[in-house]
Amino acid sequence: MKPSTKLWGGMLCAMLCAPALGARAQDAKQIVRQAVTAELAANRDDQSHWRYLRSEAGGNSFIVVETEHGAIGRHVEEKDRPATAAVLAEDDAHNLKFIHDPAMQQKQRQNGEHDDKSAVELMNLLPQAFLWSVVSETPEMTTLSFKPDPNFHPPDMEARVMGEMSGTLIVDRAQHRIRTMKGRLESDVTIGFGLLARIKQGSTFDVERRQVAPGYWEITETHVHISGHALFFKTIGQQEDEVKSDFTLVPLGTTLDQAVGLLKGAAK
Repeated sequence: MKPSTKLWGGMLCAMLCAPALGARAQDAKQIVRQAVTAELAANRDDQSHWRYLRSEAGGNSFIVVETEHGAIGRHVEEKDRPATAAVLAEDDAHNLKFIHDPAMQQKQRQNGEHDDKSAVELMNLLPQAFLWSVVSETPEMTTLSFKPDPNFHPPDMEARVMGEMSGTLIVDRAQHRIRTMKGRLESDVTIGFGLLARIKQGSTFDVERRQVAPGYWEITETHVHISGHALFFKTIGQQEDEVKSDFTLVPLGTTLDQAVGLLKGAAK
């Protein structure tokens, strides 16, 4: 009996193709490492602040102005209707309090620093947390797919949840910057046999980033849909749909008082 042609073909591929496939996988991981390096370097060097329009699900939108002292915002629309005078007065009162309350400014700054620290830690884990492969390439971008690496040992709960995701990553080829990252949790993630926390299968995230000025990249869309429960059966319900647009660079040295003027001027 003659050996199966399919079997022989498979054996031949195993002998001849495996090194090429392994090299290709290594190429994919190198693309990710290069993107991570570019993002972390840009984050360290970027001292820019922006005025932009933030639109949320439900029809609410705000003008936001960032400064080195903090960020303030003011409604443009509420539930798809122009913000009322009462809503704007409430925003103005909150901003006035923020301007004159160092404790509020410090809390916002600490929250931002915590988020930045978490983002840097997770960014550093990207190359090793997943198995990477190149899906497609164009002159402008490379699309990669990722899935959990069974050999990855996450250092904390956030990394554990991230490491169970599968999805796609799109990298700008010219600047090695991340344009898109989408992920979906393929199975429940449980902590303490599900008693401490359980993040449900099917939870998703989608982050879109674009160059808003030469050399400056910002998150322009965030879509996060995570569900589950934590200790004492507290519901985890992080549902976020946010779009940022109309980015304008804020001059260095802008004070919070001047930011108020930028808020009101942009709303006219």
